[in-house]
Amino acid sequence: MDSITAWLHEKNPGLTGAVAPDEDLIEARLIDSMDFLEFIDLLEELSGNSIDLQEVTIDDFRTLDRIQRTFLTPPVPSAASGAVSG
Repeated sequence: MDSITAWLHEKNPGLTGAVAPDEDLIEARLIDSMDFLEFIDLLEELSGNSIDLQEVTIDDFRTLDRIQRTFLTPPVPSAASGAVSG
């Protein structure tokens, strides 16, 4: 999350202090439409995965908590995937 908060501070020079994990980044105008694709690139770089914009919603980018859960937390394998068929 340090890279994301550093990016937010870089794009918003007037931003002082920490960004709360539940702060609405879009409503607070910390991410705007001009920088959104650059932000997507950053998330793809950090996660190592491409983001299909048809599979996500704007709400997935609203807070640092949501970004962490949606893009940066590895999926938990289901119990079925570990089962051995016999």
